[in-house]
Amino acid sequence: MKIKFKKILIILTLVILSITGCSSNTNDNNKSGNSKDKEDSIKVVTSFYPMYLLASNVVKDIDNVELINMTNSATGCLHDYSLTTDNIKLLEDCDVFIINGAGMESFLDKVLEQKPDLKIIDASEGIELIKSDYMDESHNHDHGHDHDEEYNPHVWLSVENAIKQVENIENKLIEYNSINKDKYSQNAREYIEQLSNLDNKIHSELDNIKNKNIVTFHEAFPYFAKEYGLNIVGVVQREAGSEPSAKELQETIEKIKKLDVKAICVEPQYSTKAAETISKETNVKVYTLDPIVTEESKNSSYIDIMNKNLETLKEAFK
Repeated sequence: MKIKFKKILIILTLVILSITGCSSNTNDNNKSGNSKDKEDSIKVVTSFYPMYLLASNVVKDIDNVELINMTNSATGCLHDYSLTTDNIKLLEDCDVFIINGAGMESFLDKVLEQKPDLKIIDASEGIELIKSDYMDESHNHDHGHDHDEEYNPHVWLSVENAIKQVENIENKLIEYNSINKDKYSQNAREYIEQLSNLDNKIHSELDNIKNKNIVTFHEAFPYFAKEYGLNIVGVVQREAGSEPSAKELQETIEKIKKLDVKAICVEPQYSTKAAETISKETNVKVYTLDPIVTEESKNSSYIDIMNKNLETLKEAFK
């Protein structure tokens, strides 16, 4: 009996040790897996809404990528934006910062002072930039601000440029986070196909229109105009949100009367008061073109808003 008892005891001991060992291995594997998941995860921050829209389509449905927009979607363009404490904290904690570039993010030097090793994706890299009229005409527009912008930063409003920006975001994300290479590439290809279809549609609707003379109220649309053959004969508000002087209003009214201007184009983010004044003096209608800088976040917003802009221009030019 004693021998049998000893044998049973030995067997039980071996079974317990075996179970304990398996449990220990399982826990170790789980710890290793969690560590690997954490290592492979990436936090990506975009500077403002247009970059968030483009990036969100590249990282769509990738679980280990967290995408956050640094600024509120109602912020608009970042011409005079000052970083907040929350912005700085967010950037200190992120892995990659996606910017529009072309001078839009004037606060970038301050960001790099705080985090010099931050990986930055300049979405406008390789895009041919249009020189800003601020440099040439600032002496005619005394609004109490000094402008050192050399180039117009609103590159995303050309669909062709937006496609290039998506490619830049894709390529750099693959470089910084290669584990998701196939997913980034697939998402980018699908979105670029949608953007290419949009580009073809706008060209087919606008290319054959002869008179595309317009006046705008913000220097947001030169890239759009260049791609689709619009002629911007005047820009009333060189600075977003500023009110034109009486002299500027009169100059614009006289220019519109001399030229066959089809539309006075305003933006939903700013007051239409000055545009309505010009419209009354010239009998040229006011239309709204959206620069896609404020909107509820959804992946299709860029295409939706560009289609709406196209319908607006078709109505103005008919």
